[in-house]
Amino acid sequence: MRDLLAEIAETAREVARRGGGDDELVAVTVRREYPAAADDVWEAVTDPARLARWFAPVTGDLREGGTFAVEGNADGEIRECSPPSTLVLTWGGPGSVVTVRLTAAGGATVLELEHTVPLAFAGSGAGALFVGPGWDVALLGLGLHLRGEDVGDPVAWEGSEEVRRANSASIDAWVSTVTASGTATPEEVAGGEAAARAQFTPEATAS
Repeated sequence: MRDLLAEIAETAREVARRGGGDDELVAVTVRREYPAAADDVWEAVTDPARLARWFAPVTGDLREGGTFAVEGNADGEIRECSPPSTLVLTWGGPGSVVTVRLTAAGGATVLELEHTVPLAFAGSGAGALFVGPGWDVALLGLGLHLRGEDVGDPVAWEGSEEVRRANSASIDAWVSTVTASGTATPEEVAGGEAAARAQFTPEATAS
């Protein structure tokens, strides 16, 4: 099994503010390359039987125009489903949109996940700290699954000490990314970091 901290370090992250006025968005992007064909990665992120092995049980009408629900997490609508390259869906509300893009790269596949929310909701680019670490861990689970190293119960795995350490490294990486992006003040970044550590590394925060 690969070192999860090394994989956190290999993940590319971006935070940006787009548009203006009432339509301004905060865009949070993570990018990973997997040593698997695009068709295999696409099936892993869209087939309920495979999603349950690395992410969570997902139910619903899983087609373009359909709706879905992730057990213990968000629900939404599937706005675009273009295999094996593009999946666009809402995540917990119509203004929260997740776009997954797959691009073949030789024998590998680059996965880019972008999560956009209105600036009015995110507050600033520091809003990335509320969602970025969660997506980081999901993509770690996907990587293990694609290598045949399923996590078993994803909920139990996400509460493990191994993942807690990965979460801490992920938060450090997102703090650096948000700071470098210039999309939040130092005070906003500090507040986002504190909230992220309370959410994703609660035992370490309590101690």
